[in-house]
Amino acid sequence: MRAITIILLVILLLLQYPLWLGKGGWLKVWDLHRQVETQQQANQQTQTRNAVLDAEVRDLKQGTAAIEERARSELGMIKRDEVFYQILEKLSSPKSGTPAVSLPASAVTHTAQ
Repeated sequence: MRAITIILLVILLLLQYPLWLGKGGWLKVWDLHRQVETQQQANQQTQTRNAVLDAEVRDLKQGTAAIEERARSELGMIKRDEVFYQILEKLSSPKSGTPAVSLPASAVTHTAQ
């Protein structure tokens, strides 16, 4: 009777091995599900970025406001007969022992009449 129990237990273990550790086992399936979730998150981020870029391209194709904004901010361009004012603000106080650094906080343009 004891030999039959041991034989059945060994057979049971041999049948369980492919279920848990084999090529299509539960551990492999769990790992693949985790990889799919990670890829879906990456795809979602890429779709969001693509939607932003698509909106930007449509805006650049349809109107001049976006082109003017880019020319001003990225290239530092201004229109003819336009006066450009740049306001600087201090970021840190002199009390801290570090020198104050001035960076552009905002830029105001005014068209001369």
